[in-house]
Amino acid sequence: MQASTFAVKGGIGFGVQKRIRILNGFGESKKPILGLRMTDRSACCGLRTISTAMETELTGARVGAYGIFRSLAKPRSVKAQATDGDLENAPFTVPQGKSSGTVLPYVGVACLGAILFGYHLGVVNGALEYLAKDLGIVENTVLQGWVVSALLAGATVGSFTGGTLADKFGRTRTFQLDAIPLTIGAFLCVTAQSVQTMIIGRLLAGIGIGVTSAVVPLYISEISPTEIRGTLGSVNQLFICIGILAALVAGLPLAGNPLWWRTMFGIAILPSILLALGMAVSPESPRWLFQQGKFAEAEKSIKTLFGKERVAEVMHDLTAAAQGSTEPEAGWFDLFSSRYWKVVSVGAALFLFQQLAGINAVVYYSTSVFRSAGIASDVAASALVGMANVFGTAVASSLMDRQGRKSLLITSFSGMAASMLLLSLSFTWKVLAPYSGTLAVLGTVLYVLSFSLGAGPVPALLLPEIFASRIRAKAVALSLGMHWISNFIIGLYFLSVVTKFGISSVYLGFATVCLLAVLYIAGNVVETKGRSLEEIERALNPAI
Repeated sequence: MQASTFAVKGGIGFGVQKRIRILNGFGESKKPILGLRMTDRSACCGLRTISTAMETELTGARVGAYGIFRSLAKPRSVKAQATDGDLENAPFTVPQGKSSGTVLPYVGVACLGAILFGYHLGVVNGALEYLAKDLGIVENTVLQGWVVSALLAGATVGSFTGGTLADKFGRTRTFQLDAIPLTIGAFLCVTAQSVQTMIIGRLLAGIGIGVTSAVVPLYISEISPTEIRGTLGSVNQLFICIGILAALVAGLPLAGNPLWWRTMFGIAILPSILLALGMAVSPESPRWLFQQGKFAEAEKSIKTLFGKERVAEVMHDLTAAAQGSTEPEAGWFDLFSSRYWKVVSVGAALFLFQQLAGINAVVYYSTSVFRSAGIASDVAASALVGMANVFGTAVASSLMDRQGRKSLLITSFSGMAASMLLLSLSFTWKVLAPYSGTLAVLGTVLYVLSFSLGAGPVPALLLPEIFASRIRAKAVALSLGMHWISNFIIGLYFLSVVTKFGISSVYLGFATVCLLAVLYIAGNVVETKGRSLEEIERALNPAI
């Protein structure tokens, strides 16, 4: 049997050099040595740390108090990789035993932000006609457009600031701060007597949902156990869909009560307050606490979330990810460095493809499509799309940790491409003219279902998983900023493009974007299911 010798560094901040001799996973000591960072990267590729006793040969070792804690941590089966391809072929970490922690209530509290996200997006659809009459802007489509798009403009600002706030103040405190613009914005919309006040209220609400769009998936990914992180992460998108559907249902009384639109905006105040109160009693992200050097608080948070039996295991993972790295918190320009740009560009590209594939355009145009099929009720048409979105996202939640993120993305964009092609042909082929209404309805529903299976929920889940911890919050914020900017542009110019080129050509363009997305995902996105955030970080960033 041949032995390999590696130089490794000891516990955090101790700079201890140890020499470890590994002989097919066994050496001379019966104590497991875990979380050791290989300084010889070329030698560590494919190294498997066996989760049994290892023999070790230590020379010149000094172990500090925290190093002792790490040596007692529970061993795990981990395969370290240095390439994206190796990551996809790695064996999954199988959790041992059932956790006694409680994570679901705190995920539920965070998802109040997701509900508000969806509700503020959808509430103006039914209310716009009635608030326009009330505020005297029926004839001014420009101001009506600003009432709609002010939310998106605010969300763009909020998504960029959300990452900075989450890094500086922590995830739970950022949620509490975010409740301020969400509550004030909703209140201004309820009491608005002029369009200017309405726009300011929408702008503030937009800033609020922009922050939640960045922090909700970040917080959920960091507090979720590895084995169910995909399912819990996709719950974010599910609650966004529920928020949109709730806004559509809230508009039902409008026909009988034209002033009901004020109540619709007022409904958003309650979950904003509940979000602030709920986060006051929710545990902070243990990963953020660990990065701040608050080890005792991190252990307490882990005990609450995962159970006391997994404290040592999770602390070991956090230690292994941070070991040997004394780098300061990443700045915005670090995202564009050669070290991080590849993975950051993947995140930005996923959200660009998500929007350029036409989801918002389909939602905008669905009412006209359903009318051509003989469905006269705008609310019924919108509710059908909303229900399809909720159903597809619920299915995706059950598949996320079984099928994996990458396969769902490929399946989703492929289905969207086929649906868009069907929609395009239903408007142009004369042979399909007798069935154009039915095909239009079928194509729209299939498109929304396909979107909700992967393109909708996966990007927000995948991004916090693939970004290194020191850039995670800012990189998520940057990617979501691209989402809101592209969303704003599409909302602003979609109707003009349709007028110039025709809806069939636009839908054909969307189908092309979906096919390009499939090719990009197949070549650039890695599978992350079943791996802890620390394992993924070590694999994608072997230099760390």
